[in-house]
Amino acid sequence: MSGPLRIGVLGCADIALRRMMPAFAASPDLELAAVASRDPARAEEAGRRFGCRPVHGYAELLHADEVQAVYVPLPAALHAPWVEAALNAGKHVLAEKPLTTDPESTERLLDLAAKQGVALMENVMFVHHPRHEAVRRLVAEGRIGELRSLRAEFAIPPLADDDIRYSAGLGGGALADVGLYPLRAALHFLGDGLEVVGARLTRGPGREVETAGAALLATPDGVTATLVFGMEHAYLSRYELWGSEGRITVDRAFTPPADLVPVIGLHRGSETEEIRLEPADQVAATVAAFVTAVRAGAAPRADTLRQAVLLDDVRRRSA
Repeated sequence: MSGPLRIGVLGCADIALRRMMPAFAASPDLELAAVASRDPARAEEAGRRFGCRPVHGYAELLHADEVQAVYVPLPAALHAPWVEAALNAGKHVLAEKPLTTDPESTERLLDLAAKQGVALMENVMFVHHPRHEAVRRLVAEGRIGELRSLRAEFAIPPLADDDIRYSAGLGGGALADVGLYPLRAALHFLGDGLEVVGARLTRGPGREVETAGAALLATPDGVTATLVFGMEHAYLSRYELWGSEGRITVDRAFTPPADLVPVIGLHRGSETEEIRLEPADQVAATVAAFVTAVRAGAAPRADTLRQAVLLDDVRRRSA
């Protein structure tokens, strides 16, 4: 690929307008070429704001020759058909998480991307923040001894009643929206041998989807992961790795602002060391990772597929 990657956006979702399109526009490796909406006025407004071509309808954008890649921020239940259409049109795809609502569809789309020779990447941004690689190094160096367990929590306050994340038909629910983060953290640190031991999903009054949940996972050698999540809670975003000789704690773990000074807490006995890192923009880092995947003609797939399987297993265990 020579020159900047020309990307189009399928839909004017809040995350697209607030986070991803500004990051696309700021990247030296990307050109924001077009934005599509079923509402021409919304496309026009977004196009004016970001200096790109407005397109009426998603299909028209996929047929645009000047668009080499697409970003899909649609509701989760709409990911599979539109990601498939984009891949069949020969476009590279960055899709919001979860990539699909079931592991079979996820695997099928990953296989299709490989067949087409294009990159398909799920937009799980926190894994691209350098703080988590620093945590991995601390564990590998034996700073907390032998790893015994992980605990990860992510919860957000109640949403507006008409928010799509409360819609079963659109693929909503706490597991896919917020539970994915602690589950991916467990996968990130404990590896793909994780299995679901038990789970419980709960539904708030008047809701058609689960609004909270917890799960227990374990590796083959007995390291456990306790996950708690919800979307009608006081905000919490953290994880802890507990070893034979100490603990590592990370607060504001999953959605830190770009100007936040990241802190890693290293606790050994009665001593606590605060390891401070340089601020990092995980949205920009994700965009850079996508460009790298496009240039390679493929994106890493193993964690995306294993994550989909584990999310499905959590739901089945809770049934």
